[in-house]
Amino acid sequence: MDRYRRAGPRAGWSAGRIVALAADLVALIIVVWIVLDLLDANGSNAVVQWFHDAATWLAGWSIGIFHLSRHWAQVIVDYGIAAVVYLVAGHALARLLSRL
Repeated sequence: MDRYRRAGPRAGWSAGRIVALAADLVALIIVVWIVLDLLDANGSNAVVQWFHDAATWLAGWSIGIFHLSRHWAQVIVDYGIAAVVYLVAGHALARLLSRL
């Protein structure tokens, strides 16, 4: 019977791990879009369009908070704020869930 019990609080896929992984995935999607935009990727490509749509949907709340004159700086700030917030909030929530 003991071999089927969990080995401790860090074993298996806990709710905290799932939340942290989701936060990492959301931030990764946003960062990939930042890189694609800064490298002037082909906007008519389906993969580039998917990352643009996903990142814009995820970061819609942070777009336009600041107005900067350079496009590259605007993209980094608009989407970067969202990526950082998702990482910080997601990992804080994951830590809280892991303690429960």
